[in-house]
Amino acid sequence: MEFNFGIRAWSAWSPGLNKPDDWLAWSARARLPHGDDAPALPEIAAMMRRRLSTLGRMALQASWWCQGDRPAMPTVFASRYGDVDRSLQLLADLERDGSVSPTGFTMSVHNAISGLYSIVREDRSNAVCVAAGQATAAAGVTEAAGLLADGAGEVMLVCYDEPLPDDYVCFRDEPQARWAWAWRLAPARAGHPRWSLASRPVPAEVRGAPAELPAGLEVLRFFLAEEARLTQHAGTVEWEWRRHG
Repeated sequence: MEFNFGIRAWSAWSPGLNKPDDWLAWSARARLPHGDDAPALPEIAAMMRRRLSTLGRMALQASWWCQGDRPAMPTVFASRYGDVDRSLQLLADLERDGSVSPTGFTMSVHNAISGLYSIVREDRSNAVCVAAGQATAAAGVTEAAGLLADGAGEVMLVCYDEPLPDDYVCFRDEPQARWAWAWRLAPARAGHPRWSLASRPVPAEVRGAPAELPAGLEVLRFFLAEEARLTQHAGTVEWEWRRHG
């Protein structure tokens, strides 16, 4: 299975990395972002902004910058864990009080962030949310490629995550950081760089050297550094990202 696509625009946000030049410099000597800052997100009214967690603010800031004033388009929001802090708090509330806040539950589901984005943009386009472990970014591109194949002119992919809470420390299997990035994907065009994503089964789970970045953030580094190839493993599947031209 292989997909080909172009990337018309990109944006990203992480503590200490707020501008394109910051990210381009970072890609040459990538490090794990640190910090608890949240983007100001002035594009959204304060009443809506207050409903968002730090994760939601990062995802929507990257989304807004990437889409800009472009017309409505399908979106794919890809996050391995989503707003897991909210879900954990709901479980604590349920244990303590025997009930949960309806608003809290609404904002904890995996498509809450994408739903709020569609509301503030007044956009009724197709929206998909995916989670696929360390292959979440690849799953997002796969969904976007399907939408492009169905005739969409452009599809925005938004990838984002944050560290798992300490209660879930046993599930941490990659470096932890707060980050969000967005690509505006379109069919590949002659005379312009194009990217491909291919997958193939491998006989057994591959365990290489310890990763320095989360898998999703490594994909952004590969893109910004204009590298020719990136190979990632998720379980018994190998994903190969390639730049052509």
